[in-house]
Amino acid sequence: MYIAQAYRGLSDSWRYVIGLLVVFFVWQFIGGIPLIIALLVKADSLAVLGSGDMGVMADILGANTLFFLMLLTFVVGLIGLFAYVSLVHKQKITQLTTSRKKIDFKRVFFAFIVWALISTAFIFVDIMLSPENYEFNFNLEPFLILALIAVFMIPIQTSMEEYYMRGYMMQGLGIMAKNRWVPLFVTSLLFGIMHVFNPEVAKMGYGILIFYIGTGFFLGIITLMDEGLELALGFHAANNLTAALLVTADWTAFQTNSLYRDVSDPVLSWDILVPVFVIYPILLFIFSKKYKWTDWKERLTGDVPSEETFLALNSDNADVQDPS
Repeated sequence: MYIAQAYRGLSDSWRYVIGLLVVFFVWQFIGGIPLIIALLVKADSLAVLGSGDMGVMADILGANTLFFLMLLTFVVGLIGLFAYVSLVHKQKITQLTTSRKKIDFKRVFFAFIVWALISTAFIFVDIMLSPENYEFNFNLEPFLILALIAVFMIPIQTSMEEYYMRGYMMQGLGIMAKNRWVPLFVTSLLFGIMHVFNPEVAKMGYGILIFYIGTGFFLGIITLMDEGLELALGFHAANNLTAALLVTADWTAFQTNSLYRDVSDPVLSWDILVPVFVIYPILLFIFSKKYKWTDWKERLTGDVPSEETFLALNSDNADVQDPS
């Protein structure tokens, strides 16, 4: 059981409460120091940071520099999270990642490839159907720099979000609540709320949170059904990498030197429901068949055993067998 892997370390509730706060501070504040310094040097003011205007910040620092500094906060956050888990919880990173004996990178790559192909196809179909909404933005040198930054740092950025929300928080909430549905609902809702300050929300309205919360539920479901983070890690990395490389817009969180620029005036429409209610269920079906998922109700809403029960069933040196 994935959530019960927390018992393989020190799983006191206070360690998780403090850990969530400490890691968030390291991630958002300490990780943001280089960006703050860069804006002070270039703009001699932090007013632009407070405004949250990504377009203005990109103009001041350059799109690639801003992109790098934004992603750097996640690098610092992930290092802080891994350090806290290792030092305070005495838990191995493998146990934070999966219930398998070792991290299954084949699962990571499978989810990455599947979603990269699907999301890329959707982007280019939309470009063909609505060419007036897109402007070809390709410039070789800045694009190559962008690609280098994105390939190395976006997987770290998405991994930080997954390890923090569906790894550390899900395990902590699961052993506190002694069930699976509470961490599934809480982490999914918080994942959506975390995006409330994104410029897309300001531009399109709070209705766009349906997409973010729906994505949170999808990632939470595949984590619990597969008893590990691997599929969520691959999916999330593919989603953000294709977005960063292929399309940017003045109203998105990522201001990049991508292949295309969306020049349309964004409006909230039923399109946001397609991924949540059509594409994600199809992906769940594909994953469930490939990895032979069964007993959906138990895996998504069932009880989490006590520490004593879990350790009695699993010796201190043994790992949970691959559930698939």
